Amino acid sequence: MTTNVSASDAATAHDGAAQRKIANRLRRARGQLDAVIAAVEEGKPCRDVVTQLAAVSSALDRAGFAIVSTALRECLSDPEGAAAEDGVTADELEKLFLMLA
Repeated sequence: MTTNVSASDAATAHDGAAQRKIANRLRRARGQLDAVIAAVEEGKPCRDVVTQLAAVSSALDRAGFAIVSTALRECLSDPEGAAAEDGVTADELEKLFLMLA
């Protein structure tokens, strides 16, 4: 018995997994930001605060790149569908990517 899985079904499953990974990244970043706020409120040394802040910034950057990467994959696999669903074109994705750089 064979199971036929359409490209759109596979993309939807992939999107769900990608969304979970992105949400997890953002939750970790939120936890790191909470630690930065606590460090500032507790008067921790500048080095500790800046190190934690750099980790938050990096986590947010990675989440942003993952979001754009997921959208880019969708756009490449089905340009018409991606534009119709999200309203995002390849040119807009490029601009979004450059905003993160």
